[in-house]
Amino acid sequence: MRTAATLVRHELRLLVSLLLWAGRRTHQARHGRAFGYARGEGPLMFGLAFVCVIESVTMSVLLRELPDVHRVVLLLDVYTVVLVVGMHAANVVRPHVLDEGSLRIRRAAHVDLRIPIEHIACVRRELRATHQHADGELGLAMGARTTVTLELDRPVVHFTLLGRPKVVHLVRFHADEPGELVHAITRARSALSRTGQVPDPPG
Repeated sequence: MRTAATLVRHELRLLVSLLLWAGRRTHQARHGRAFGYARGEGPLMFGLAFVCVIESVTMSVLLRELPDVHRVVLLLDVYTVVLVVGMHAANVVRPHVLDEGSLRIRRAAHVDLRIPIEHIACVRRELRATHQHADGELGLAMGARTTVTLELDRPVVHFTLLGRPKVVHLVRFHADEPGELVHAITRARSALSRTGQVPDPPG
């Protein structure tokens, strides 16, 4: 039951994201600087939605002699398209957010990881197209690639979609403008180092 409730909440977030997208609004990004990442996967998501539409039309033809079955399949097909578009909408309206004290890394409606600036040991622009799962590492690829790597001087806890905790000390993720994000994080970290809240970066 807990898993089912979690999945329902996730789908509701996708539907809310569609409304925000239609209204050209973002989710909780007003109190910091937002950095988008949706361009890395936008064409793929729309391609997938197009394939779902074609599949729906094909099934309508095949099931034209079974109206009851056709209505059920059509409903499921339409809902699938809505969820696919909702996933893209969530990518758009839930950007990464950098404020004075933390970096909020997000991925659609299922990843929302807040990392205190003072926990960041190193940040760099790094394009990676291949990713291997490793303990303590979190990879949030978009379009099968990541562009920013964060190394942490102390681990943080990431909760998966189903609520399982995962301790991570390195995060790789995608940003549409990785250079700007890395520069902004570096400046935020330098500002904290001047107040003595974080050590100066090495080198």
